[in-house]
Amino acid sequence: MIEFAAPSADKSILEDNGPLTPKFDAHGLVTAVVTDHRDGELLMVAHMNAEALALTIETGLAHYYSRSRKALWKKGESSGNMQTVKEIRVDCDQDAIWLKVEVAGHDATCHTGRRSCFYRSVQLDNGEAKTVITDDHRHFDPDTVYGV
Repeated sequence: MIEFAAPSADKSILEDNGPLTPKFDAHGLVTAVVTDHRDGELLMVAHMNAEALALTIETGLAHYYSRSRKALWKKGESSGNMQTVKEIRVDCDQDAIWLKVEVAGHDATCHTGRRSCFYRSVQLDNGEAKTVITDDHRHFDPDTVYGV
């Protein structure tokens, strides 16, 4: 399995060509932003630990770390909506990962059955911030897929 060296304090090394040295937070996680490789739609934001990042690089399938379950998770293992990684990018200080993916199965990423986890917008209504569903198209029935 790939092992990552500690991030360099030398910004010229950190920001140029060279080894991938992700800056994991105090919980051992790095933020992963996930978009569709075809149209760039933001699908989800997740977290990766070193094992998830290494597995993603090695297998070409997206793996994440679930903070709520406290476990490694291969995206789509339950739903069939596997994410094949087409490109991995890292930001300038290596504390965020950007995955450009192709989604299999129902072409949906969200556990609610929608394509993106960002299916709601925030709007101000009489001084109160509210969420409003802007994409209610379900690509699959979550109760059927997850047996809830």
